[in-house]
Amino acid sequence: MQRNRRSFLALAGMGALATACGSNTGRQGDPPPSTAYSAGPPPSAASKVTLQQWYHAYGEEGVQDAVKRYAASYPGATVNVQWNPGDYDSKIVTALQNSGVPDVFEAQVKIDWVRQKQVVPLDDVIVSAKSDFSPAVLAAQTVEGRVYGIPQATDTQVLFYRKSLLQAAGVQPPQTVDELVDAAAKLTKDGVKGFFAGNDGGVGVLTGPLLWSAGLDYLKNGNREVGFDDPRAATALAKLHTLNASGSLLLGAPADWSDPGAFIDGLAAMQWTGLWNVPKIRQAFDDDFGVLPFPKLDGSGAPSVPVGAYGAMVNAKSAHVAEAKAFVKWLWIDQTQNQLEFATKFGFHVPARQSLVGRADSLKSGPAADAARFVKENGHLVGGPVWTQQANTALSDAVAKIAKEGADPVAQTKTAVEVARAELKRLYG
Repeated sequence: MQRNRRSFLALAGMGALATACGSNTGRQGDPPPSTAYSAGPPPSAASKVTLQQWYHAYGEEGVQDAVKRYAASYPGATVNVQWNPGDYDSKIVTALQNSGVPDVFEAQVKIDWVRQKQVVPLDDVIVSAKSDFSPAVLAAQTVEGRVYGIPQATDTQVLFYRKSLLQAAGVQPPQTVDELVDAAAKLTKDGVKGFFAGNDGGVGVLTGPLLWSAGLDYLKNGNREVGFDDPRAATALAKLHTLNASGSLLLGAPADWSDPGAFIDGLAAMQWTGLWNVPKIRQAFDDDFGVLPFPKLDGSGAPSVPVGAYGAMVNAKSAHVAEAKAFVKWLWIDQTQNQLEFATKFGFHVPARQSLVGRADSLKSGPAADAARFVKENGHLVGGPVWTQQANTALSDAVAKIAKEGADPVAQTKTAVEVARAELKRLYG
């Protein structure tokens, strides 16, 4: 099974799999965050070490050849790239627990990896470029103020809409959640549903955007407090039940939210899906489509898009930590042309570094440029390194009951808050 970058983003809020062990953070003896990392001069051929680098099996054609080309051109070490089809995330968890291989790998940091000293902080590697990464993208790789992964490329999701269908129905592109609900109802006619956000009625992909629409989040105050312990959370999540009960949501589509088929085939006038689908949608509709962030709940809320990014990380058990860090810096800090190619040539993604967005021809105009701006201005991390699987399951169950069964949003949200609060207490005491 191959995965493309969208599969990571779809599960970004679901992937905080493990629990914390112990209370220590970081690794003793690591350079302070303000110290710039210097690898020194390239070693001679005779003294080169061999590094093992792991990637998951990207679905986009050309990615594997590109990353092997990058590795082969590195002068400081011999880098062997391993492609990993199947359950990559579980494979990484097992490797970090038991082995010094891989030396370098891609992932999103988990707090238990830090607590168990399985990964190396990279503050000294990223220091010269840290301000170039958007806060939400960098937050995916940060635990308690220290950076453990260098973001590689950014994925996001946006609200696609057919301009002509909205115009024919006298509907303006929605700017609030209530306007979205109203637009979906008005656009539902002649065999077309107003909105598609997945065959689960939006439970999987709209939980974060609904929280953010109210100005809330999964966690807050440095990830030490539950971010949705607020009456506005129940108000926002209840809107998903309104959508599900209205008959304006498309359900039972041939493909789920990550595929643009429902939108392209005219089954829905609006669809929440990934930026990666811009080329297919443009091919189908030319310029008869636009994109929006998820709308704000009201004047006290804000529009939003989710962001996700795998980062290059270093295994703390590696026999060549210094050399691995030098390679990560060379590839993901110094080689900006490779970074730009990696993000934009294979599929349709946004560079992780803001300075590279303006150099991406594919992001200079139209809906793609709008989406890149949303990432910068409205991007939010889904969950994050401290958001555990237990907390996520509780919130997902609550949202499903609210959306599909009409359960009391106040009571359901309170139950999820209690589980998330217990998880934070377990992590931090």
